[in-house]
Amino acid sequence: MAGKFARSWALMKASAGVLRTDKSLLLFPLLSGLCCIVVAASFLLPVVLALVGHGHGTDFDGRRFSPAYYAVLFAFYLVQYFVIAFFNTALAGVVLRRLRGEPAGLADGFALARSRLGSIFGYALIAATVGLFLRALQERLGLVGRFVVGLFGLAWTVATFLVVPVLAGEGAGPVDAVKRSAELLRQTWGENVIGNAGLGVAFGLFFIPVALLAGVLMIGAVATQSIVVIVLAGALVLVGFVLLGLVQSTLQGIYAAALYRYAEAGEVGGGFDQALLESAFRPKR
Repeated sequence: MAGKFARSWALMKASAGVLRTDKSLLLFPLLSGLCCIVVAASFLLPVVLALVGHGHGTDFDGRRFSPAYYAVLFAFYLVQYFVIAFFNTALAGVVLRRLRGEPAGLADGFALARSRLGSIFGYALIAATVGLFLRALQERLGLVGRFVVGLFGLAWTVATFLVVPVLAGEGAGPVDAVKRSAELLRQTWGENVIGNAGLGVAFGLFFIPVALLAGVLMIGAVATQSIVVIVLAGALVLVGFVLLGLVQSTLQGIYAAALYRYAEAGEVGGGFDQALLESAFRPKR
């Protein structure tokens, strides 16, 4: 366990080193998050209308959701996945060029993502279909079904982990990108895909002191009984968690791009230790 944690920590530091060279990479997940908020807000009213405006019943007491609900939900998934994949592809494109020692900026990332619009939309269509299918199963199969669906969802997440870097690096079609992602992961991750790739666990250590600090800050603000102080403290806490989320999303994008480059070319660059990657992602025998 200690060895796994040490590798995760080292991999996160290498990803952070890439981010330190260009903090503008944070703009990709920031813009993605803002667009996702706009998308969610724009779909809120249609979802509510679809829930209450049809006679087939749409609650969690065992009655079926209406077809209109699923149609709106599918459209929401499609747009949301498209937005996320677009900005993640732009981020991966910039990171891959940096890892190859080539100059790249935000404009280059967006230009690459625009050139992949067809493939990005196709992948969003696939992801939305899978997402809607899993959601429908969860709503019909009960507790055991939700557990099974959760396992399937985890397998899908693992299999598609490298889809975005594949889209950015190879320009493959959506179906080929999913197949290529699964192929690369089988070659490099072996049986220990979850245990050895504990980047999220290592990063989660930062959440604990931030959460404690936020709690102390809010308690102190409430103790002052000043609305202004409470609002300012709340805003500060919100900004802190947003920044933490942006950094984590960016590091995960950098890490995925680095893993793709290692799996595809057998090398990484950009401060990533070759021996470290080889020990963390052992080829499956």
